Amino acid sequence: MMPNLTQLESDEIDYDPNNLLDTLIKQLHLKNDAALSRALEVAPPVISKIRHRRLPVGASLLIRMHEISDVSIKDLRGLMGDRRAKFRISDKQFKPKDPGANS
Repeated sequence: MMPNLTQLESDEIDYDPNNLLDTLIKQLHLKNDAALSRALEVAPPVISKIRHRRLPVGASLLIRMHEISDVSIKDLRGLMGDRRAKFRISDKQFKPKDPGANS
């Protein structure tokens, strides 16, 4: 069940990838999302999916944005409303797979 807006934390409400994309377009003197997709070397539907919040801005895309704009990763995250001081990866991602689990 999806939470309603009153149940969302304030950090989640502030998330706006459009601000990030629009700022990059302006800073790089591009005309539109298609030009941004070419600059980032991603397919145009990727930008559309991010705009419509169907796809998150992944780490590799964030790094690519940094490479072409020279804007820090921290500032790029801030532009889309990500105000977390640190990004933590789950402990489960570092645990080896149980070899007997698939038997």
